[in-house]
Amino acid sequence: MAEFTVGDTDFLMGGRPVRLLSGALHYFRVHEEQWDHRLAMLRAMGLNCVETYVPWNLHEPEPGRYADADALGRFLDAARGAGLWAIVRPGPYICAEWENGGLPHWLTGRLGRRVRTEDAEYLGHVERWFTRLLPQVVERQITFGGPVIMVQAENEYGSYGSDQNYLRHLVDLLRGCGVSVPLVTSDGPEDHMLTGGSVPGVLATVNFGSGAREAFATLRRHQPAGPLMCMEFWCGWFDHWGDDHVERRPADAAAALREILDAGASVNVYMAHGGTNFAGWAGANRAGDLQDLELEPTVTSYDYDAPIDEAGRPTEKFFRLREVLARHHDGPLPKLPPEPAVLGARLRADLRAWAPLDDVLEALGDDEVEAPVPPTFEELGVDRGLVRYQVAVPGPRRPFPLSVAGLRDRAVVYVDGVAAGVLSGEYEALAEPVAGPASVELWVESLGRVNYGPRTGESKGITGGVLHERQYLHGVRARGLRLAAFEPAAVDKVPFRVPEGGAAGLYRGSFDAAAAGDARLELPGWTRGFVWVNGFCLGRYWAVGPQRSLFVPGPVLREGANEVWVLELEGAGGSLWLG
Repeated sequence: MAEFTVGDTDFLMGGRPVRLLSGALHYFRVHEEQWDHRLAMLRAMGLNCVETYVPWNLHEPEPGRYADADALGRFLDAARGAGLWAIVRPGPYICAEWENGGLPHWLTGRLGRRVRTEDAEYLGHVERWFTRLLPQVVERQITFGGPVIMVQAENEYGSYGSDQNYLRHLVDLLRGCGVSVPLVTSDGPEDHMLTGGSVPGVLATVNFGSGAREAFATLRRHQPAGPLMCMEFWCGWFDHWGDDHVERRPADAAAALREILDAGASVNVYMAHGGTNFAGWAGANRAGDLQDLELEPTVTSYDYDAPIDEAGRPTEKFFRLREVLARHHDGPLPKLPPEPAVLGARLRADLRAWAPLDDVLEALGDDEVEAPVPPTFEELGVDRGLVRYQVAVPGPRRPFPLSVAGLRDRAVVYVDGVAAGVLSGEYEALAEPVAGPASVELWVESLGRVNYGPRTGESKGITGGVLHERQYLHGVRARGLRLAAFEPAAVDKVPFRVPEGGAAGLYRGSFDAAAAGDARLELPGWTRGFVWVNGFCLGRYWAVGPQRSLFVPGPVLREGANEVWVLELEGAGGSLWLG
């Protein structure tokens, strides 16, 4: 079999120079039945390689318990079938605008700032995970006839830390697990990032969206020899809830790609196809001053303004980048595959059954925990979902402000069973004072754990306490409602009844489809929550935008009757529409 190596100026395949024209496509953001189509789209765009991250938290939801941990191997087999090489980026941290940057909540909740260092307990968990994950990479290396040509150690570590012993330990662990193809690191093209994130003897690559000449000049100051590569060419960007939709002009993206290739470099287009953050796996960022960072949760769509859109269709950017890539391709480019089938009709789903949140929690929730202070999501074992906190205001006492210290991320508050407001942020008070005695409920939803920067791994829920005036209210009951609990057999046990005036709760309905196909689901009048179709969680919706509909993969639908659930957390609308 051919050997892929790193030369003084080029990548070499069997001793001959090759240029990597790669595209990012995350297997976990695309329905598995649509992998083949998306990989064929990469080939048609003029790419010869696919890159993917591996999200640790998706595959190890609890220590030592694995969930579909062989999915990567199946994806790599599909890449080989499509005629593509593969770059694997297993982390353990990946960023990727993914929940907690791919790190398990049970790990960061216990270790805090000790993650991503040479801490022995942290490295022990990493070693267990890599020992489980990496055999499917090792046996698919190009030296064994597979597609894998490179593996990345960590990810953009220079944007976070400077523990060189940790990075060296990861390199040694990858080698010890049998990874023999070249290893790489990737960082921003800045001196402090390359200093913190590079490993002697491991090829460094850089990430940027423009300014290739300057970026590669910075890289050359740190790495005088070796092939140049942009591991993440940001041809678009992602969106945050409540912000404007981000777009990048196709001509501008094409010009930046041309500059990379004219420099003789290899490239990984990030993202070639973004896909979707199904099942609430979207992460979040923190923006502003380090002492007062505003939470910016990422939307469900990971379309990324990529050349291949969320539904797998070519965009104008696809054809502009294809023209640039064609000049570096041997022979004519492959033809575009047929587009996936679409629903072909506009359908209405009527939601005729409803259960209030308390009943949903009783049927699907975790056991209740009593504590002096509010336990965090991590302490309750909740990764994605919400927690109901209950606390009493003693009395008699006159009205005082009711506030929450250390709130992450958003709480719908009820006082004596009546909606009293919505709180968000690290410290905020209800608009109306509360007198005692009173019973207070706070339904807190995690909007996604931070995936980048010094706040990565921060706890969720109420991390401080509930205050009346400036007095902590002690004696808290907390109960988690995890998204993973919404399984068909479990939902069947929820005591549904006729909906009551758009109240929060779980709604259930159905619609008939003449044939299956990709669709968009619209929720006019709905506020914030999650949607499932035939038991498949499409992800979060939120009326603040900019995302106005949810992508429904065709394989999720079926001919005839289809069931839909909507977990609404603030205020419901009427019907849903698919089309």
